[in-house]
Amino acid sequence: MTSPTRPRRPKITLTRSDHARLTALANGLPDQSSALADELLFELERARIVKDGSLGPKIVRVGSTLSFRPDNGPARTVTLVYPPDADIERSRISVMTPIGAALIGLSEGQSIDWRDRTGGAHVLEVLDVQAPAEPGAIRPATPPAGEAA
Repeated sequence: MTSPTRPRRPKITLTRSDHARLTALANGLPDQSSALADELLFELERARIVKDGSLGPKIVRVGSTLSFRPDNGPARTVTLVYPPDADIERSRISVMTPIGAALIGLSEGQSIDWRDRTGGAHVLEVLDVQAPAEPGAIRPATPPAGEAA
């Protein structure tokens, strides 16, 4: 049983560049979003940082499509995105939301306690993670001049 004063905070992992971009994003939030910024910064401070390109495929990062089970509803499949790309109708959740900040850096099978915008306590479990396509992972349809196909 999880104590309300000691929320479950599993180990999380982020790449160096994701950590830097998310830190800048959280630090740039307006004052009315300070509670959310503080929550994301707390998660970033406790994260294990790894070099870019070395994060395992089953760890949630921006761009990951994942399935999770919240304690207050059915399992959901979403894609974690930066704020400009968020679209709840398309199941694209911003990393700058309470649930998005809770998901970042978790591994498949991990659970975390988190608080919604109204302060309600919840638990979610990550069921499946699909890594985002890495830039350069898809070869162009035609090779650059001078290269054989």
